[in-house]
Amino acid sequence: MKIGVMVESFRSSSIDSMVESNNPMKAFTVGVQKAAQLGAQGIQAYATYGALKFDEMTKAKIKEVLDIVKSNGLIFSAICGDFGGHGFEDKAENVQKVENSKRVLDLAKELECDIVTTHIGTVPAEECEKKDIMRAACRELAVYADSIGSAFAVETGPEPAERLGGFLDSLGAMGVRVNFDPANLVMCVADDPAKGVETLKKYIVHTHAKDGIMIGDREGWEELPLGKGGVDFDTYLPALAKIGYKGFLTIEREVGDNPEADIRMAKDFLTEKLNKLGLNG
Repeated sequence: MKIGVMVESFRSSSIDSMVESNNPMKAFTVGVQKAAQLGAQGIQAYATYGALKFDEMTKAKIKEVLDIVKSNGLIFSAICGDFGGHGFEDKAENVQKVENSKRVLDLAKELECDIVTTHIGTVPAEECEKKDIMRAACRELAVYADSIGSAFAVETGPEPAERLGGFLDSLGAMGVRVNFDPANLVMCVADDPAKGVETLKKYIVHTHAKDGIMIGDREGWEELPLGKGGVDFDTYLPALAKIGYKGFLTIEREVGDNPEADIRMAKDFLTEKLNKLGLNG
């Protein structure tokens, strides 16, 4: 398995000032450099805003981005195509969201990446109109992703792994896959990541390395540095290995006063675990 980093997780006052001064490419470059210095093998970045905003990516900008990434010895582990809101729960919004998601899939291809990650909303437990609306949008994207040899990867978390797996089975195409986030399962639905891997094994194409805990009886959650939360990496990582997963563990740190320090700690934590379990490469 390989270690990646979400570029946007390198939040700092200097990087934020670059974004605010309308220089997102400089902020992206600094994030890529930090990932390389950390010893990561890949990066993930958003294509819905910032330096890689999908509808502002000219051929020249695509070349510039690839040059920055490759010159630092990295590749894209995935592109984030999350447009926020309620995912694909709103039929009216889905018309534009689906088309925009296809364009992000196209952009990812030009960035030499076959995986786009997103959130689709919460899959209802029972069949209902909302579930039908989500299914129609995801089926269209699954067919499109299949047609270009890519994967549109849904992030785990809002619902248990078994429910997500059943929903994906109903699409009739394999282009919509899974971006497995073990912390989301622990924090949001008290699901066991190792069992979730087995349930979703045929769909997993990318993972986020994140940790956290559920607060109370599903009253809330708290994201924590890797190894400090409820994800049992001693069972989770071997579960990934058992299904033959050799892709990225992409570190994502969405909170915290010093995310860069947390990312460095996460990289060391994962390296130690992979070495101990014989799962490097």
